[in-house]
Amino acid sequence: MSVTALRRAARESVAGLPREFWWLWTSTLVNRLGGFVLTFLALYLTAQRGFSAAYAGLVASLIGLGGVIASVLGGVLADRLGRRPTLLGAQLATAATVAVLAFVRDPVGIAVTGIALGLASNASRPAIQAMMADIVRPEDRVRAFSLNYWAINLGFAVSSVYAGFLVAQSYTLGFLVEAGMTLACACVVFVKVKESRPERAVTATGADAALPKPVTMGTVWRDRRFMLMVGLSFLVAVVFTQSSVGLPIVMGAEGLSSSDVGLVAAVNGVIIVALQIPLTRFIERRDPGRLLTVSSLLIGGGFGLTAFAGSLGTYALTVAVWTLGEMVNAPTQSGLVARLAPAEGRGRCQGVYTMSWSAAALVAPLAGGWVLDSAGARWLWAGCAALGTVTAVGYWLLMRGLPGQEPAGPVAAAPRTVDPETMNPGVVDPKDVRPGALNPRPLAPGPVSAAPAENAPA
Repeated sequence: MSVTALRRAARESVAGLPREFWWLWTSTLVNRLGGFVLTFLALYLTAQRGFSAAYAGLVASLIGLGGVIASVLGGVLADRLGRRPTLLGAQLATAATVAVLAFVRDPVGIAVTGIALGLASNASRPAIQAMMADIVRPEDRVRAFSLNYWAINLGFAVSSVYAGFLVAQSYTLGFLVEAGMTLACACVVFVKVKESRPERAVTATGADAALPKPVTMGTVWRDRRFMLMVGLSFLVAVVFTQSSVGLPIVMGAEGLSSSDVGLVAAVNGVIIVALQIPLTRFIERRDPGRLLTVSSLLIGGGFGLTAFAGSLGTYALTVAVWTLGEMVNAPTQSGLVARLAPAEGRGRCQGVYTMSWSAAALVAPLAGGWVLDSAGARWLWAGCAALGTVTAVGYWLLMRGLPGQEPAGPVAAAPRTVDPETMNPGVVDPKDVRPGALNPRPLAPGPVSAAPAENAPA
């Protein structure tokens, strides 16, 4: 592909998205540029503070536990209070807890702060995802989620370069820098990002109009199609988490150094930063079912191929395979969540989806370590390949009979009106009303948005 073609693809990838999205994108980039404390936390606790590896693992698990709770709590708050206040509150709380972590020395205090950090840092994710679904047109959502994912990885790649040198001088300084960057992110949101939560009001002319019952957590949990998708996301996350658990352990056991592990891990970030935007143009109009099926096979197969790796180069090649799967899966999955979620329940749905990754962060290290100790590395990689295959089949079944992509239309909220003579509905914003979301007769069985309104709990 020529340089001109690459430039044209880049322009097309960023064109047509609303200004609010770019301010939200900027806040994500600023946040990730300072998001490095968790990367060095285990090293800080063991090398700098003299705690045991078991204690460092306990703190990491407590942060993960806080993340599981925050995923659901953040989603509920995003729907009840609004996306903007939830996002601002989570970012301010994250900045405060990171700053406190720089000075607390008592092991109990560190553990409590770890739970608080897990709660605060993860509560913002459902709000961000819901806000993007609110402000971006349905046909542009995969592209928007892909660009946001690119910003996350770009920020992480840049922060990884300077963070090591920063914490080598002072861990306290490193923690305070992250707190300051998170505070700067909150300032961007406060000044430039407006509330995007759709209004629940339904208006009518000459006729009584009943408000739809709200979407609750019970509505989400009872939706079989949506929860199947969450379960499949959990399996993908369990496999993917082995990149930071099983892979470094296996490489170290084979005599490769920590710098070798770092170089192989860097392949992931380099590929994403270099190829995510061009890849977006390829995937945004493709069938999401096929994309999720193929990406699951690439992720599972890439980790499965690790069983045959023995050198730095072959490990890097396996990372390249599952990175391609990751690049396709992440934005497509986020777009599918936005597609299945009714407008009034986007925060809750995004929260439950985020919880699948938080739960995997708890389960995957334990499962990976147990398999390595009891059966060996080859069985771990074979299990990853098997999970990837099962997930691919699951996505294929999930997408069967799913209603088509919602039609293109304006993103600004439009009230539902009713002609008093014909009683036919007028213009309805597609992001506020999906098949069956506010209708007593759903068009097709399926996601939360297809649940009859009268069945939703109050």
